[in-house]
Amino acid sequence: MLRFKIFNSSNLITDQERTEIIDFLHNHLDQFRDTKEAIGMAIAYAMSERPGPGGFVLQGKLDDDIVGAVVINKTGMEGYIPENILVYIAVDQKFRGKGYGKELMMKALELAEGDVKLHVEYDNPARHLYEKLGFTSKYMEMRLAKNK
Repeated sequence: MLRFKIFNSSNLITDQERTEIIDFLHNHLDQFRDTKEAIGMAIAYAMSERPGPGGFVLQGKLDDDIVGAVVINKTGMEGYIPENILVYIAVDQKFRGKGYGKELMMKALELAEGDVKLHVEYDNPARHLYEKLGFTSKYMEMRLAKNK
């Protein structure tokens, strides 16, 4: 069973813990990874260090090993958009297929106040876990990337 640590605006994250989680997510998101800067911004938002309603970071450990991490940001749009977005979830490759991803996900869903949405690539194997947990694909997401 995983040992969980929750970070939010009430339970602050140290610089060392932040770096550890950013590095972990960057290394274990595989082909779905974002930059360390983007991961750091999502964590800063969850910790209410950036403008917005906050969220939380969840870390799952076995002994001293990080098994997985989750970042959930509140959307501030309750009533018409789910209250939370699961921004990142990753499990260390050596711990995959042992139920830890499901355990981590269930704890994150328990902690989230309100509905949760996530974006998942069609070819992401974790998609099947999300469907088993009750997530549905109600909409197709479309994005417009404007030149900056």
